[in-house]
Amino acid sequence: MTRVAAIDCGTNSIRLLVADVDPVTGELVDLDRRMTIVRLGQGVDRTGRLAPEALERTFAACRDYAAIIKEHGAERLRFVATSASRDAENRDEFVRGVMDILGVEPEVITGDQEAEFSFTGATKELTGREDLHRPYLVVDIGGGSTEFVVGEEHVRAARSVDVGCVRMTERHLVRDGVVSDPPSEEQVAAIRADIEAALDLAEETVPLREARTLVGLAGSVTTVSAIAQDLPEYDSTRIHHSRIAADRVREITGWLLRSTHAERAAVPSMHPGRVDVIAAGALVLLAIMERIGAEEVVVSEHDILDGIAFKVAEDAEIAKRGR
Repeated sequence: MTRVAAIDCGTNSIRLLVADVDPVTGELVDLDRRMTIVRLGQGVDRTGRLAPEALERTFAACRDYAAIIKEHGAERLRFVATSASRDAENRDEFVRGVMDILGVEPEVITGDQEAEFSFTGATKELTGREDLHRPYLVVDIGGGSTEFVVGEEHVRAARSVDVGCVRMTERHLVRDGVVSDPPSEEQVAAIRADIEAALDLAEETVPLREARTLVGLAGSVTTVSAIAQDLPEYDSTRIHHSRIAADRVREITGWLLRSTHAERAAVPSMHPGRVDVIAAGALVLLAIMERIGAEEVVVSEHDILDGIAFKVAEDAEIAKRGR
């Protein structure tokens, strides 16, 4: 087993995984897994730049993570940055800050690379499950983008499109700096139009409708699962590999779009950082399920972080053999 650390810095959250990994057997044992809402993508869609306060929130989380990584004695660290830092004019400022704190350069990966990591992390445990059929469609609904990956054991086709819970919220639901509460029918229709256009784009290269199992990743999907199960608190063990029927997703999405901030915040399993963006994220999930005719979504807590960790361990193994 190789002890590794993986950091995934997205538009809405930054997440850490420290794990012991056997790259040969595919075994991964969590030592520490955590998530911090930093909203790195705050205002990027409008300004094209990372906001100073968003950078500081992200650097504060990095300092916390550096202490955890040191405490566990991870041999290797890989830091992957996704949509928001891909798009920002001042991404060099972000890169310098991360290097100063963690000693590694954040890799601003492409959407296709992001999709590859997500697919590996989400499906490695599903191998051999007789109740889940291939090909899989892995959907990673992030803050700024959504990744679609179709594959069996390996990726066959992938596409990243620029719809995510934060981007859709900021583009359509924010007026004078305040999130509409609840949104109007016109605002919901505008989000839906953007999602449908993105799905058309994804279908140009990814055969979405060939999928026999839909696997959903990231906070919007896991939060919908927690609501569907009426959990008294967020419980990753009950969320991981839960299966949510399409009708239940439709019911929850409708409620989220009709609810007020206070009503959403009162949901015991809701992370405070997701209260304002969860409705848009749920709508992305619902639109995908309706497009491909999925009867259910299999929810995975294992995603890009696990995929990164597997890759770090594999690279470490190759390096050891080369010595």
